[in-house]
Amino acid sequence: MKYNKAIALTILGLSSSINAEVINESSNKSQKKVLRIPMKKVADHEFINRFLLKEKNALEAQNSLLMSATTQRNLRSGANSNANLEKKESEIVKDYSNAQYYASVYLGTPPQEFDVIYDTGSSNLWVPEKDCVHCGYRFINKKNKYDKDLSSSFVEDGSDFSIHYGSGAVSGIFQLETVTLAEDIVVNNQKFASIHDAGGMGIAYVLSKFDGILGLGFDSISVSGAKTVFHNAIEQGVVDSPVFAFYLGDNCDGELTFGGYDSDKFEGDELTWVNLSEATYWRISLDGAKVGSFSTGPTDAIVDSGTSLITGPSIDVKAIAASIGAKAGITGQYTIDCDKVENLPDMTWTIDGKDYTVPGPKLVIQTAGMCLFAMMAMDMPKPGPAWILGDVFMREYYTVFDYENEKIGFAKAI
Repeated sequence: MKYNKAIALTILGLSSSINAEVINESSNKSQKKVLRIPMKKVADHEFINRFLLKEKNALEAQNSLLMSATTQRNLRSGANSNANLEKKESEIVKDYSNAQYYASVYLGTPPQEFDVIYDTGSSNLWVPEKDCVHCGYRFINKKNKYDKDLSSSFVEDGSDFSIHYGSGAVSGIFQLETVTLAEDIVVNNQKFASIHDAGGMGIAYVLSKFDGILGLGFDSISVSGAKTVFHNAIEQGVVDSPVFAFYLGDNCDGELTFGGYDSDKFEGDELTWVNLSEATYWRISLDGAKVGSFSTGPTDAIVDSGTSLITGPSIDVKAIAASIGAKAGITGQYTIDCDKVENLPDMTWTIDGKDYTVPGPKLVIQTAGMCLFAMMAMDMPKPGPAWILGDVFMREYYTVFDYENEKIGFAKAI
């Protein structure tokens, strides 16, 4: 396949500016022309506030369930109704509101701007439409909404779209539209979903900063098999090569590059490449994981930019939390005494014989006197992966996603 446009898209973080600039890299390690646009990051204190809100809502829900269970028990002469409560307490789903990094994408002609999560853990592009319900408040965290009547490139599709989350479905219809990344990567006739009901995302979406999600997984997990934006960008020849890369800054600028990667953002001269175990999510095999006295044997994981935390099997995360003194909240997330943070043991994942370590203090999100352990229990249904290596992992390792060759490259981030 031939790629006839030599351009890379780079997204910078922690910035309120929206001015794009084209820079020719002068480093000996990189000679690509790089187009930079800002990438925003949810502040840590907002992350903590969302955790507290989830705890409050979960507590209220549990109290409601307890009252219901008590009533049912009295009506049924002592019949056990706690099973349903326990099931609900253990149901933990991926929470997109915790995805901290988001940036602009443009739909239509002329372009309509949206803030989206660039998510390697999903494959569809969706944004709320003009009359979307449960899509934010009028004056607080107001969502940008797509208006087909304002676009000359809109093409009707009309087929149903729905993604199911733990609390319900986000639903709408498919449309075709021109999608622009920055100013230069223009993808024509992209199938996307305009959402008319986002109630399934719950209050977390209403209070979040992002409008929608742009999936960077594979077509095989896309709703209705719709081609991803990046797949179409490759086929239409508007990227230099079939790769994209994430550099997630730790309290500094971050970078997402389409059509290449920036070797100035990692240590050494080479990436370590790992073949995917399957091209659905960006899924890889793990030789094992260890932290302190805890260790596990061969397992697997997906590398997911749309998840801020690291997730793992509940039995493993519970054991890890117990070993470091972390305490579980009602939602299943853990907090830890801030005085212990500096002495936390490092955690290491072994991938294809090579160790990838996240320092113990980097396993904590800390603000305003609260320390949230950046690991969460999630039991994925089989044949799903055991672990999700989210932003906590990706902040430590520059990560390159090779779409055509179905592999991931890692290097220690600078």
